Amino acid sequence: MRKMYALGTGTMALAAVVGTGLAAHADKGVTPARPAAHKAATDGYQIVNLPNANVPAFQRRTVYCPAGKRAIGGGGEAQGNGAILVGSFPTPDGRGWIALGRQIGYSTVGISVYAICAY
Repeated sequence: MRKMYALGTGTMALAAVVGTGLAAHADKGVTPARPAAHKAATDGYQIVNLPNANVPAFQRRTVYCPAGKRAIGGGGEAQGNGAILVGSFPTPDGRGWIALGRQIGYSTVGISVYAICAY
């Protein structure tokens, strides 16, 4: 059984805009409206981190945002020969970021954690 996928919808819309000359408006200084949520999500943008430290395999390292800010993204890095980042996710309360890892053949691993914070 073959699955059918709808491809090209965006291409058709773009072709319609270009075909009507609406695309030319972008060149005349018209800026498309941005949803208010977009601006609010990036107010007070700041990256916080825990620099690399060796910890036991699978031990969580957590970095928190400054008071009043929430993590809107984040990540981690596992460092060392055969190091693997096992998990990277926000804290349950949304105020920080957690990372954990392991290193093949070792009982410890170097883990760095980063959180992207905003109001």
